[in-house]
Amino acid sequence: MKMKIYQEICVFFVSLSAPVLLYVMNNVPTFHEPFVILGTGLVVSGAVSLLAFLSAQRKQPKDILFYVCVQFAFTSVLKLTNALEQDGFTSGFVGFYQRKGEPCMVTAYAIMMCYWDGVVHFLLYLLLLHHRAKAKLYRGMGLFWAGSSFASMSVFIPGSVIGKYGSNIYPAFWLNVLLLLGSVWGAASLLSSLRELPVVPADEVESVQRKTLLTRPTDLLLTTFLLGAMVFTVFRGLVVLDCPLDSCFNYIYQYEPYLKDPVGYPRVMMLVYLFYGLPMMAAFVYGLVTPGCTWMLDWTVLFAGFMAQAQWCHISASLHPRTPYTYRIPEEKWQAVLLANLGYVTAPLLLGLRCIWSPAFFMKTVPPGQVTKEKKSD
Repeated sequence: MKMKIYQEICVFFVSLSAPVLLYVMNNVPTFHEPFVILGTGLVVSGAVSLLAFLSAQRKQPKDILFYVCVQFAFTSVLKLTNALEQDGFTSGFVGFYQRKGEPCMVTAYAIMMCYWDGVVHFLLYLLLLHHRAKAKLYRGMGLFWAGSSFASMSVFIPGSVIGKYGSNIYPAFWLNVLLLLGSVWGAASLLSSLRELPVVPADEVESVQRKTLLTRPTDLLLTTFLLGAMVFTVFRGLVVLDCPLDSCFNYIYQYEPYLKDPVGYPRVMMLVYLFYGLPMMAAFVYGLVTPGCTWMLDWTVLFAGFMAQAQWCHISASLHPRTPYTYRIPEEKWQAVLLANLGYVTAPLLLGLRCIWSPAFFMKTVPPGQVTKEKKSD
């Protein structure tokens, strides 16, 4: 027990040393060259891994999750420091990095992404470590993190390359690819691991799965929300693809001008929704209609994490002072746009909770012969 608690405390304090590292690098000119920043990042990453290894001592973790959480927790505090300085709460930490590391970190999207990483992801890493040390289940929490982390990097990396900061890409920027690969690994690892399904009586499963969608009000409402979200996804996808329809033209100028912000992030996000989010939502509609889709229990949580992070960044960045006034939501339309975007993320979150709290409809049914045999043996 003491060993496990010590590991969590060590991770916490090692992560809090990140601002000290940034302050030293910001005030020592030697660290202000692009390749020096990259090399320092790699060295620090190795040092953090070594500290994690030593903190475990003789009881080494049996999987890589421990080291991923340690590395990413340290990175989360680095990002939070950047967000705080960009918003004027601190100074003297990341000036060198925004010049020769990642100039795109001064954008509204990057700032709000850093807040999410520094608060939500940091807490998730500590909770994952805690649950792992206590031998508690953390599959759902891990999937939520994996989806959230993938959403962050899948928009940030291509958005930075194609946006107005694409001509100022320095070597340190490509360290973000490691974060993207880490989230993909986390999702793949959790999805491929053996799942401990909740114990649901066969009679209850059979009874629930006999009901049609029309006799399940909650699922009917969720299906309606998902269908509405799919329509909204297609519409905004057409908007960023410069569809000549009047409705698309009016929407981007009167409701969400942020979609044409030259930073590139909102355009990439709408395309990610269109090509990846739309098929997922269609699959969820199928899962709500067809009983026995066990995969819904995992993928809905993964998608909920994805949508929560993406919509947080999209909504908050469109309102942030760093976004030029002409690209912010118009004052007379902000309530309608805000409600539409909040409703857009509500459906995946509610669906994920529904699958966790009441999984009977998605369970595999027991063959009739097997049920009879079990009853006779009893």
